[in-house]
Amino acid sequence: MSKPTTPPDNARPIALREALEERYLAYALSTITQRALPDVRDGLKPVQRRLLFAMRQLKLDPGSGFKKCARVVGDVIGRYHPHGDQSIYDALVRLAQEFAQRYPMVEGQGNFGNIDGDNAAAMRYTEARMTEVARLVLDGLDEDTVDFRDTYDGEDKEPIVLPAAFPNLLANGSTGIAVGMATSIPPHNAAELLDASLHLIKQPNARDETLLKFVQGPDFPTGGVLIDGAESIAEAYRTGRGGFRLRARWEREDTGRGGYQVVVTEMPYQVQKARLIERVADLLQLKKLPLLGDIRDESAEDVRLVLEPKTRTIEPEVLMESLFRLTDLEVRIPLNMNVLMANQVPRVLSLKQVLQAFLEHRQVVLRRRTEFRLGKIAHRLEVLEGYLAAYLNLDEVIRIIREEDEPKKDLIKAFKLTDVQAEAILNMRLRSLRKLEEMEIRGEHKELTAEAKTLNALMKSDDKQWAHISEELKEVRAAFGPKTAIGRRRTLLADAPDVDVAAAAVEEMIAKEPITVICSEGGWIRSMRGHMDDTSGIKFKTGDDPRFAVHAQTTDKIVLFATNGRFYTLDAAKLPGGRGFGEPVSVMLDLGDGESIVSLFVYQQGRSLLVASQTGYGFVVDEDDVIAMTRKGKQVLNLAGGDEAHTCVIADGDTLAVMGDNRKLLVFPLDQVNRMARGRGVRLQKYKDGGLRQAKVFTLKEGFRWRDGGGQKQIDAKALKDWRGDRAQAGRLPPAGFPKRDWIVLDGSVQKDG
Repeated sequence: MSKPTTPPDNARPIALREALEERYLAYALSTITQRALPDVRDGLKPVQRRLLFAMRQLKLDPGSGFKKCARVVGDVIGRYHPHGDQSIYDALVRLAQEFAQRYPMVEGQGNFGNIDGDNAAAMRYTEARMTEVARLVLDGLDEDTVDFRDTYDGEDKEPIVLPAAFPNLLANGSTGIAVGMATSIPPHNAAELLDASLHLIKQPNARDETLLKFVQGPDFPTGGVLIDGAESIAEAYRTGRGGFRLRARWEREDTGRGGYQVVVTEMPYQVQKARLIERVADLLQLKKLPLLGDIRDESAEDVRLVLEPKTRTIEPEVLMESLFRLTDLEVRIPLNMNVLMANQVPRVLSLKQVLQAFLEHRQVVLRRRTEFRLGKIAHRLEVLEGYLAAYLNLDEVIRIIREEDEPKKDLIKAFKLTDVQAEAILNMRLRSLRKLEEMEIRGEHKELTAEAKTLNALMKSDDKQWAHISEELKEVRAAFGPKTAIGRRRTLLADAPDVDVAAAAVEEMIAKEPITVICSEGGWIRSMRGHMDDTSGIKFKTGDDPRFAVHAQTTDKIVLFATNGRFYTLDAAKLPGGRGFGEPVSVMLDLGDGESIVSLFVYQQGRSLLVASQTGYGFVVDEDDVIAMTRKGKQVLNLAGGDEAHTCVIADGDTLAVMGDNRKLLVFPLDQVNRMARGRGVRLQKYKDGGLRQAKVFTLKEGFRWRDGGGQKQIDAKALKDWRGDRAQAGRLPPAGFPKRDWIVLDGSVQKDG
């Protein structure tokens, strides 16, 4: 058995939790700053920046020859980025893919993958060089425009950020998942971004909404159609968070004799065509696309996906709406402009803030480039003055160099030269003496002096700096303008889809048939074929009783209101069939233990509902506002501690009748109840003991009606005079003949009294 090792002298005890927190924080910060989030200034992650820098060091400029990608990846690993070769090559491949990058920064030669999802060839087979976009991003790197730092092994230097004369962050976009945060920026049109930047230079206080006159929305390399509304797009760019609905571009082709086929010519961004076809084929086999007859791929260099309708009577718009709903022919592209600021702090920015950060970086680059040039001019002027002194005293200079032991010191002493001037004279070649003509020296000196004066004026004036930056941006815009092949906008903007067309597509996909929705006291739900007037013969589980029986169509939405104050929505076509006892609602919805259904009804557009709690608080809500899109439902009625939702009735009328557990009735105008989308509401009736028992909205002129056996009974407005009052009063015992049981609530569902 080995002896335990003795800890070193500098060892110190540390709590395990503290050690884990410290190390996990270091890992999280490394992931955020060194891997996942791009820099707001050049729009690049470290691996992308190192790839471009390495290619520049290899002189892979746009006009040069190609080099093997393996050579590039090897240099990046060995000198700058000591990580896996495959991850670096993947980053290089993505920079070269025209369907992934709006403005590719690498020009590839060989197989770099395709839109079907096929991988690129191995790095030993492919070759690469930089594009004009990459050259712009690197332009000025040798002019001290950015700071450099030591590489991981301390043997070399690498740039912290690139000069970025191109708005790369928004133009090419970026995605990444860090620890506790992520980024997702879709690509945009460079000309539009530059137009917005030029406007921002002229109007620094411009709002995001104004900039959207120039930036219409994302511009994807694969085209497509953007169908979001202007308000939705504006909100996304204003907050830096949101999303965009992108659809495939399609057109109708006549096949003769009244027939047609739909041809998809542009795929949504990052949707793999081969996987899409597999998905559509699976849905066809499962009979979930009843409008589609067949799909086939006729693509060559261009996308051509042919969709054949089941019958020629189907409208192409309805066919495509059904496909948009169930396939990736429509996708949602998220927007999360979470980027690293210049101080390496992550922050979510708006469109304006991103453009401002880009322009501020360009101003810093301009100032540093100008200072660098001024330094070069000052050095050259100093040398020229030394040359002039040598030219005027050429014989003495030659004598000193030939005869003196330390000519440098003697030159400095004899002609009052600086060390730089003396060194320049000593390093001068003999054949250069013929060029030492006084006029040429003085001419160059004059030109450089004038240039230095102009640059000094530029350094002192912000207006001149922004004017210079504007000229640079205009030059870039000319190269990537809308009239150029790479600059024209590819993604179209269209209005949101017609609601009627979308609804027709859904109805076409589902056979419209009458059903009766049955739900028991225990929450077991099912659908029976046809509209059943007599449900007494339906069997339930032992100990369970009938609760709701509602007539509906298979195309309807079934709305449920639960005791937790939430509304839930179910598709009638997806309800279990009539065989057996159905399924518990809690399996289909996130309905917690102890929570039960208060009301169940068929959704009708434009209707209003009255919701109320057990303690008698309630309000009127539009039925359109209660539709829930998820299993979690939609919280509408807020409940205080111990309270629960009790009532949901149709608010069709002008008067509300409420009755408590104490059997006291109160009738008051409905307009005394607030209309809202969510909240606790107002007190409907005051109770000393118990709470709300029943509620009904009716029209006062028509009187209060209720069902009694097979017929209906009624109490007119005059008979209810003594029970009419104002909201929140206690009320009084009901008049003779008033119903003691079963007020009809919604579509045949009832509230039971006693």
